[in-house]
Amino acid sequence: MGYRVVVAGATGNVGREMLNILGERGFPVDELAVLASRRSLGTEVSFGDKTLKTKDLDTFDFTGWDMALFAVGSEATKKYAPIAAKAGCVVIDNSSLYRYDPDIPLIVPEVNPDAIEGYANKNIIANPNCSTAQMVVALKPLHDRATIKRVVVSTYQSVSGAGKEGADELWDQTKSIYNPVTDVPPKKFQKQIAFNVIPQIDVFMEDGTTKEEWKMVVETKKIVDPSIKVTATCVRVPVFVGHSEAVNVEFEEFLDEDEARDILREAPGIMVIDKREDGGYVSPVECVGDYATFISRIRQDSTIDNGLNFWCVSDNLRKGAALNAVQIAELLGNRVLKKG
Repeated sequence: MGYRVVVAGATGNVGREMLNILGERGFPVDELAVLASRRSLGTEVSFGDKTLKTKDLDTFDFTGWDMALFAVGSEATKKYAPIAAKAGCVVIDNSSLYRYDPDIPLIVPEVNPDAIEGYANKNIIANPNCSTAQMVVALKPLHDRATIKRVVVSTYQSVSGAGKEGADELWDQTKSIYNPVTDVPPKKFQKQIAFNVIPQIDVFMEDGTTKEEWKMVVETKKIVDPSIKVTATCVRVPVFVGHSEAVNVEFEEFLDEDEARDILREAPGIMVIDKREDGGYVSPVECVGDYATFISRIRQDSTIDNGLNFWCVSDNLRKGAALNAVQIAELLGNRVLKKG
C-alpha cells in the first residue's frame, strides 16, 4: 500500500522539483493529485513517465488524501492549508506561514526527526527556510559533540530563491548588459542583480536586520537549540541555483578541525569535499541537482578559544525546499502513518 499524495503549486519551481524528487526517491505513491491556481489550471506537469494535468486548488476536496506538499506561498497557504488539515490530510508546508507557530513542528529530518510527533496538533508540518535548512544539517552533529554557543553566518543566495521571476530577471538583465539596446530595470530585486550583489533579502525590520536574517536566527533556535546565539547577513548573488554560506561557529568546548571534518563526514545528508588545494572545495554550480549539503574549507578560527569556520553549499530548490519536504513526507510515513 502507498499514499494518496497532493502537490499544491505543482507548476512552480519548487512544486516541479517536489514531483521530480518523489519519483527519484521511489516514494510510495498510490495516487497523485497536482494542484495549481486558476491561471495555471490544466497546465501539464511530469511525474516519472506520466504527464498529469493540474486541478483547481480552490475547489479540490482533500478528504481521503494522506498528505499534501504545499508550495504555493503564504497567502494561498493561509487559505487552503487549514482546509486540507481539517479534512484529515497532513500538510507539509514550504512557505514561512507556520514556521514560528509553537504548535507546529519545524523539521529538518537529519536534525530533529522526533519533532514529527507534533504534527497531530494541527495536522500541519512546516518546512524551514532554504538558507536555514542547509546550515542546521551541518550544525547539529557539531553541536552534539561540542555545544555551540554562537554562529555568525554570511549567505550568498541564488536568484532561484526568489522564484521564477528572480531567475528570469538575472537572465534578462545579463543579456541586456551585453545588448544595450534593451533595458531591464530591477523589478523582482531592489537593485540590479546581474554582475552585482544585493545585501537585502526580504524586508527590513526595525532593528536593521532583514526578515531573511531574522528567519535564520529564529529557525535555528527552534530546530537545533534555543540557547544558540545566531547573527546573519543574507546576500543575493547572481547565481541561478545553489545557496552558499560562510559559517563561523564558537563552541563551549574545543573542537579540533580534523575531528570536526570526521564528524561531518559521518553525518547524514552531508558530503565533505575539503582539500587544501586550488579548487578543492564545492561551489554552487557543482551542487545543482544533488541531494547533499556540501561542506568545505573547514578550519580553526584562531581569534577565539573554541572557533571553527566552514563553507556550506546546497541546491536551494532541493535541500532548501523540495527535498526536505519529501524527506518530511518519508519521515511521516515511516514513523506515523506507516502505509508505504
